Order: sequence, then C-alpha cells, then structure tokens
Amino acid sequence: MSQVFHPWDWVIVVATMVASIGIGLYYRFTGGRQKTNEEYLMADRNMSIFPVAVSLMASFMSSITLLGVSSENFYYGSIFVVINIAYGLATPIITQLYLPVFYGLQKTSGYEYLELRFGPKIRMIASLTYTLQMVLYNGIVLYAPAIVIEAVTGLDRLVSILSVGLVCTFYTTLGGMKAALITDLLQSLLMLLSVFIVLIHGSMKVGGLGNVFRIAMDGGRMDFLKFSLDPTVRHTWWSLIIGGMCTYISLYGVNQTQVQKLLTLSTLNRSRMALWVSWPVLSVLSITTCLCGLAMYAVYHDCDPFSAGEINSLDQLLPYYVVNALNDSPGLLGLFVAGIFSGSLSTISSACNSLAAVTVTDYVGRWCKVRENVEPWLTKLLACGYGLLILGITFLAELLGGVLQAALTIFGAVGGPLWGVFTLGMFTTYATETGSSVGLLSALAFTLWISFGGPRPSIEKLPLSVEGCPGNLTNPEPVEINPTDYMYLYRISYMYIGLIGFLWVILVGSLVSLCTKKPEKPLDPALFTPFLANRIRRLKTEMESSHVKE
Repeated sequence: MSQVFHPWDWVIVVATMVASIGIGLYYRFTGGRQKTNEEYLMADRNMSIFPVAVSLMASFMSSITLLGVSSENFYYGSIFVVINIAYGLATPIITQLYLPVFYGLQKTSGYEYLELRFGPKIRMIASLTYTLQMVLYNGIVLYAPAIVIEAVTGLDRLVSILSVGLVCTFYTTLGGMKAALITDLLQSLLMLLSVFIVLIHGSMKVGGLGNVFRIAMDGGRMDFLKFSLDPTVRHTWWSLIIGGMCTYISLYGVNQTQVQKLLTLSTLNRSRMALWVSWPVLSVLSITTCLCGLAMYAVYHDCDPFSAGEINSLDQLLPYYVVNALNDSPGLLGLFVAGIFSGSLSTISSACNSLAAVTVTDYVGRWCKVRENVEPWLTKLLACGYGLLILGITFLAELLGGVLQAALTIFGAVGGPLWGVFTLGMFTTYATETGSSVGLLSALAFTLWISFGGPRPSIEKLPLSVEGCPGNLTNPEPVEINPTDYMYLYRISYMYIGLIGFLWVILVGSLVSLCTKKPEKPLDPALFTPFLANRIRRLKTEMESSHVKE
C-alpha cells in the first residue's frame, strides 16, 4: 500500500514527530531548566487550565479508542455515545469529593495518601498494581497504531513502533511534565482533525449528514431504546451511565496519571475548572469518533468489509476506509496517520512521567536517600527506562495476538478495585490497612477471573450486508447464541466490571476492618473527603471545649 502514501503525507507525519521533539527540547532548556523534581514532574504547579484540560482528555483517548469506538458504532450501534452523559455526571463527584483530598496533601504520588491513611503495605500493593497496569496497557497502545501504519503506508511495523516509541521517550525524558502537557495540545488537535476528515468525507460521499443518519436508522444503528436492567446486556442506558461513571471516576479521580496533572495547577479551583473543561473536550472527540463509525456504515452499508473478507479484524475498519477513500488526496492520509500516532504519543508520554514519579516517590525514596541535585537526573533516567520498557512490551504484544483485548480488560478490571481502596480511606473512619489490603487483592482476583474466564459468548453484531460487493458474495448468516450455555458471571457486561471491583473492596474491606479493628489513633481531617473532614473537625473542637470546661 506504500504507493498511496504521497510525499506530503510523509511531510505531515515527520513534522508531527519533529514538533514533539522540539517542544521537549524547549522545556528542557527554558524556565528553571528542571533543576528540581518539582519542575520536572509537577511543572512547578503553575500550568494554565486549558493545556491541562486537553491533556487530561488525551491521556486515555488513545489510538485504541479511535479505532475501537468507530468500529463499535459500525457493528453494534450508536448507543455507546450515551457514555458521554456519564462523564458529565461523574465530574462533580470527582471535583467535590476526591480532588480536594489530593490537592490538600500536595503529594507527588497519589499512593502516598494510602500510607498516610493506612500504612506502607497497601501503598506498595496499590502502586505496584498501577505500575504493572500502565506498562502493559501502554505497550498495547504503542502496538495498535503500528498495525495501522503498516496497512496505510506499507511501512514495516517494526519501524513504526521504534519511531513512535523512541520519539515519545525522547521528548518526555527531556521535557518532563510541561512537554507532555503542551505536546498533548498538538496531538489532540491532530486526533480531532483525523476523525473530522473521515466524518466529513463519509458524509459527503452519501449526500450529507442527514443521509448518514437515515441509512444508519434503516440499518438499526440508531436504537437508543435500550433500558434493560439485565446486567448481561452489553450496552444499555444503565450499563453505560453507571459503568461509564465508574470508569471515569477510577481514571480521573484516583489514577496517578490524572491526579498528577491536576496538581500542576496553582489552586484547587483552577484544578476543578480544568476537569470541567476536559469533559466537553473529551465528549467532542468521543462523539465525533462515534459519528465516524456511522458515516463509514453509510458508505459500506451494502458491502461490509469484514464480512467480505477485506479486513480480518474490526479494528482495521477505520484505516481500511482511509486507504480506500482518501488515497487520491495528498496530505489527508498523512494527517490521519499523524492523528493515530498522536493518540499513542499523548497516552505514553503521560504514562512515562507518572511511572517515573511513582518509582522515585514510592520505591526509591523509601529505601534510600537521594541527594536533591541528583533526583531530577534519576527521574529522567527512570522516565527513559519506562519508555524503553514499554517498547519491549510492544514487541511482546506483536507475538501474542490476543494481548490487545486482554490489556484493555486488565485496564478496566484494575481501575475499579483501586478506586475502592481510595474510597474506603476517604469515606470511612473505621477502615484498616489489613482490611483495605485484603479487599484490594481479593477484588483484583475476582475481577480478573470474571474478565478472563471462559468460555464466554461472542458478541452479536447488528445485521450486515454484502449485496453491493463485487463478486458473488452471500450475506452472512446470523450466529445463533444461547446465553444459558455459558456461566452467568462470564455474561455480565464489561461495563459493570469496575463497579463490581469497587463494591467488592468496599464490602470485604469493611468487614475485615471491623473484625481487625486496632486501637484508635487521632484522625487527620486532611485524609478524608470534605464533608467527613468537617465532621471530624467539629468533633475535635467539641472534645477540646469539653476538656477546657472540665
């Protein structure tokens, strides 16, 4: 396919890489020149609201999201767009209940909170869980666009992986958090442009956006009347709103990558505002990607590429469309590839920075004393090391074809239990280190089991057609699936896995804590959510007043 990639396409892709490296170099040699970890990891806590807001969105809107959400709407319908409502509902919960605790402590690693609240063991368990989760996930995030680049340009995936991985490692290591935040602005713009190109082109090809919706409606892609309370139904209003809120809180409320970015702002109100601005930015990209799927369906409604054997994976739908539809427009292919590259760059750069922060704070800082002038160099070395480690995981993913879905499942299964541990600490006064540790470990075992256990039923696609394809193809026969043939737990919608993990930690952690209650120690109001912190302060004031009277 290399013949469809024009010189202008290469110019755009290379310019994206060069611009990212340039931003890293700029922030390495300006400002305080990263003489302290405060500047390198926390951007001196004086960032502007908009770059942080966009970066919050970009951290988890990866290339996997761009490829997966568009094919989701094509093959399973557009009800997935409802999840954007959940993001809006979850935002005030984070800004009012979780963010004030982290912001008040001003710690580099969010897992320092767990040691202050419980003890060192749960801090280590949680931070190690986060580290393994992020390294594996980001290895897959880097692998996904390499497949796309190979399909679009004919460029070997090894070259693609090394290009993106090394560029990302280089500018993140040099520029630190400031470079990661500013490059996310550029990369988010490219992601948005790439999906807008597909949406506009697809709409024009069928005669306008109105025809896109009409064809999607005729094909059953616009069914929003799914209100079933059955947790085994994959996507309903309930699963998308409840599950979407759980996912959003676990990612934006207690995840180290996002918390660290929110602490780069100078005040709590500015940090809250960044999260509020991030929601519509995320929704614009999410909704546009959903519409891309419908536009592609309108074009291919009578000749499904997957059923026709043109692609062998649903995630290849978007690059397949781009190669076939945009190959006569120099520069547009390059813009699309740059957008897919950017989805990976923005996610991995944030991960390298936060993983370095966790390692320096939670591991190295616990076991040895590092001189202040050496600490920034050690942190940069670690950021570089994590970038290279993610590169290594990517080559492992190339050998193990099933890792893509596995990594995404792990990402969801781990987030809920970690959210539960932080909630147990901030919202209760009785929770103990033993209770939270048992709750977290048992919840991880349970959620990973029900996520990976099998056999499990395949996902039923909406009706597809190949009547308009060249040749004598026949329409695919619908596969009959009998849900009762499978274990109930394996049929539960993946949208509920995070909620299940969260509730498991709260229930088991509470029971074990109450059974292993230790002698009470003074409660620090700074470690609790605002309404509980105020109550603790009032009780302390009343006790002090009573002692004075006596």
